[in-house]
Amino acid sequence: MVKKSSDKPVLIVGKSTTNANLYYATGFLAPDSFAYVSARDKTYVMVSSMEKGRAEKESKVDTVISDEEYGYMNKVRATGDQRGAYADVLAQLLKDVSARNVTVQGEFPLELAENLRARGINIEVAELTIEGQRQIKTRGEIALIQRAQQVNEKGMARAESLFRSSTIKNGILHHRGRPLTAEQVQREIEIVFVKNGYETTDSIVAAGPGAADPHFIGAGPIPAHQMIVVDIFPFGKKDRYFADMTRTFVKGKPTKRMREMYNLVLEAQEAALRSIKEGVTGKFIDDQVCDVFEKDGYGTPRTKSKAGYLHSTGHGVGLEIHEAPRLSQVGTNPLKAGMVVTVEPGLYDPKVGGVRIEDIVVVTKTGCKNLTRYPKELII
Repeated sequence: MVKKSSDKPVLIVGKSTTNANLYYATGFLAPDSFAYVSARDKTYVMVSSMEKGRAEKESKVDTVISDEEYGYMNKVRATGDQRGAYADVLAQLLKDVSARNVTVQGEFPLELAENLRARGINIEVAELTIEGQRQIKTRGEIALIQRAQQVNEKGMARAESLFRSSTIKNGILHHRGRPLTAEQVQREIEIVFVKNGYETTDSIVAAGPGAADPHFIGAGPIPAHQMIVVDIFPFGKKDRYFADMTRTFVKGKPTKRMREMYNLVLEAQEAALRSIKEGVTGKFIDDQVCDVFEKDGYGTPRTKSKAGYLHSTGHGVGLEIHEAPRLSQVGTNPLKAGMVVTVEPGLYDPKVGGVRIEDIVVVTKTGCKNLTRYPKELII
């Protein structure tokens, strides 16, 4: 069982390109592993000697230390054991800053934990206070997320332009005389992101019945007269903050059932957006969505259905694409002003396909501010 963090010193070791807590705590972006320590109101990082100069310029900690100051390479040469040598120098740093008892996050490397314990460091796994701090975004963080969303909308516009300019031949979309594929649209979206200084992984362009699987990323030629779910989520190459948005399109003529599903998802999203404000829980918001769908006979997480509404209303967004809080049946903590969350109800029918509409909003004391400006139109 993971405990809540205590007043013990905190230790984080990893790559800040993948460890959001480490990047948040240090402001230092590095592809190689380094250590962060917080003890007695002071913060430290220990990096390799080649990174010390950059860390001193870019990090926001009190003290930057090189592992060479503790004789790391000499220990490696003497023992031939890189991991043991690193544990030696890190343990000594912890002792020097009066951090013999440290709190680490659950993802902390197990071997390193055992090596540190063998060197007299007591380690407790707990939820770090950083995790709670990250949920409330500053104005600067919100600005970075909004900038990411603006780039996100450029990517969505590129996808829509490909659909709009395509022609229909034998039930398949064609672009410049060739079948338009999900992979081609994904690449074009990602080119937009890269040109604007953003990156992404696994952009979703899923069409037809396969889109009834919410996380099917899409493959092959895109059919006409079928729903196309486009879910994209770039993050800043340098600042690391994400945006998230989904739109559903049909190129051609949707069936009556498709229109009904789309309109109901839009109704559910509007109900959720109206209910968001400081003090309400994620479960309360998710209940509003479930009410809309259940009223129309669709299954939801409350009814444990395998079709209909299959996921939750939304999640936090920041340095990770999925982070706390949760707008779901397990989201029992009240929302606070400054949280940034997605609102993304959806409906899924294996015979028809899927519909999902997603915006990203900032929670305020009296409601929410929608950072998404992209229009919501089914037929293009």
